[in-house]
Amino acid sequence: MKKIGILSDTHGYWDDRYAEYFKDCDEIWHAGDVGDIAIIERLEDIAPVRAVKGNIDHGEVARKLNTTEEFAIEGVRVFLTHIGGYPKKWAPGIKAQLREHRIGLMVDGHSHILKVMYDPELQLLHINPGAAGQQGWHRKRTLIRLTIDGADMKDCEVIELG
Repeated sequence: MKKIGILSDTHGYWDDRYAEYFKDCDEIWHAGDVGDIAIIERLEDIAPVRAVKGNIDHGEVARKLNTTEEFAIEGVRVFLTHIGGYPKKWAPGIKAQLREHRIGLMVDGHSHILKVMYDPELQLLHINPGAAGQQGWHRKRTLIRLTIDGADMKDCEVIELG
């Protein structure tokens, strides 16, 4: 069983509540638009981090992070990217990749819109944690915590930061 902290679109903004809410997590996943490598370094002080670069990332962030990450955790195949779309509106090429690699959990960011949706066609859970940073049009900053226990994804918590 693994507890995962998920965030996106920090745009270089650090909030000490990230540490508070993710302190008991086994891993933290950042779905891009990090903005500053210091964000990843501070998250790594809390738990191991998996992260991807977003469309605003450059410099050290762009050099250190990939555009996508694909991995398995607790037997669930995970696809992490910044721009991926969502069920019935996947970004170009994403749906075929999700199907081909039998992804069970797809995590992305970019839209600043919190979404947790099941795709019955691909039989996967899609999560966009919204935006954790201050830059953008969103009114609430959000994080997600999720427990993965074998094939069971449960206890999904949406955390509003205001």
